[in-house]
Amino acid sequence: MFTPSTTSNHRRKLAWLTLKLLPGLGNRSLLKLVRHFGSPEAILDASSADLDRVIGLRPHAVRALRSCQPSRDPAAEWQMLQDQGFRLVCLDYPDYPANLAAIADPPVVVYVNGLLEPRDLVAVAVVGSRAASAPGMAFTERLCSDLARCGITIVSGMAVGIDSAAHRGALRAQGRTLAVLGCGLDQDYPRENRDLRLRIVNAGALLSEFPLGTPPEPGHFPARNRIISGLALGVVVVEAAQRSGSLITARLALEQGREVFAVPGMARNYRSIGAHQLLRQGAKLVETAEDILEEIRPMIRRSHIAAETRHTESAAAGGAVRGEFSRDEAALLAVLEREALHIDDLGRLLQWPASQVASVLQSLELKGAVQQLPGKHFSSMVTGY
Repeated sequence: MFTPSTTSNHRRKLAWLTLKLLPGLGNRSLLKLVRHFGSPEAILDASSADLDRVIGLRPHAVRALRSCQPSRDPAAEWQMLQDQGFRLVCLDYPDYPANLAAIADPPVVVYVNGLLEPRDLVAVAVVGSRAASAPGMAFTERLCSDLARCGITIVSGMAVGIDSAAHRGALRAQGRTLAVLGCGLDQDYPRENRDLRLRIVNAGALLSEFPLGTPPEPGHFPARNRIISGLALGVVVVEAAQRSGSLITARLALEQGREVFAVPGMARNYRSIGAHQLLRQGAKLVETAEDILEEIRPMIRRSHIAAETRHTESAAAGGAVRGEFSRDEAALLAVLEREALHIDDLGRLLQWPASQVASVLQSLELKGAVQQLPGKHFSSMVTGY
C-alpha cells in the first residue's frame, strides 16, 4: 500500500478532489482507474490511448477524464474543507478504515468530520426504522450502551428513529460512534439531530462519500448503506418494514461477508416484518449484547490482521495496537503483565468493582489483548504496560 510523503500529501489530495469533482465519473469508474494506474496523479496524466486500455471503463467516464472539467475548483474545495475542519481520507492512505477497504466497492474518497481511531475496527452497525416504536428505541439505546461499554464502536446512519437511538446509546456509555451520511458533511440533515451531530463529532466521526453541498437525495442512501455495513463486523436490524433501507443494509452485509443480526418484535406488527424475515433466513437472534459478542469474537482477529497491512506499526501478539487502549485497559494490562490472575484478584489489586473489571476484561478480550484461562484466570497477550 502506497504511503504518501508529507511533501506530496497536498498535491495527492488535490488530485483526488479533482477526480471526485468530475461530473460523470462515479465511484466504480474511479476504482477501475486507480487499480489500473495506481495513483490519482497517474489517472489525470493518462493519455486517451492509456484510458482506452482500462478494462470495463465506460465511455462517459472516458469523456469526463478527457475534458477534465471539475464541477468546482479543487483548490477552493480543499480550502472549504480546511475552513470547516473536515478531512479527506483516501483509499490509498494508511488511515483509511481497513474494514471498509476490504469490501468490493469501497468509496475511493471519504469526507470525515471527527476522528477515526484504530479501535473502530471493532464495530457493529445498528439500523432500523425511522418510524420506530418507543420500546424499539429504548431497546436500541440499551443494547448500544452495553456494546459500547465492551469497547464496541457503534455505526449507524444518523436518521431519526432507530439510528439516532443507536448513536445515543453509545454516547450514553461514553463510547465511540460513527455516523454515515447520505449527503455532504455541510448539510443540516436531519435537522432534528443537530445536537446529536455535535456530540458524535466529539466521540467519533461523521462520514460521507459525497462532496460538500450534496443534498440528501433518495438515491444516495443505498450507496451510504454499503459504507455502514462495510465499516462494521456485523449489522443489527432492530425494527424494519418489509421494504426498507435496513434490509438493504443487511443484504449488503451478507455480500460483504459480515454477520447479520435481528431483534424479534411483536407478531404481525409492520415494524417486525423485516426483522422476522431476516430471522427466517438465518440471521442471529438478538436479545442481549452477548448474543452479538459471541458471534463477532472470531472476526476480530481477522479484522486486526487486515489493519496490519495498512499501518506501519505492527500489532502485538494478540493483534492489538498500543494506541488502542483506554486508561483503564492500560492499567489492567500493567497488572496482568507480571502474571495470570483470577478476576477477583484483579479487582482487589486495582480496587475496582467487579462490574468494572468484567467490562474492561471483555473489551480487552475482544481486542485480542487478554486471554481467558480455566477458572476465570486471565493473562496478557501484549507487553510493555
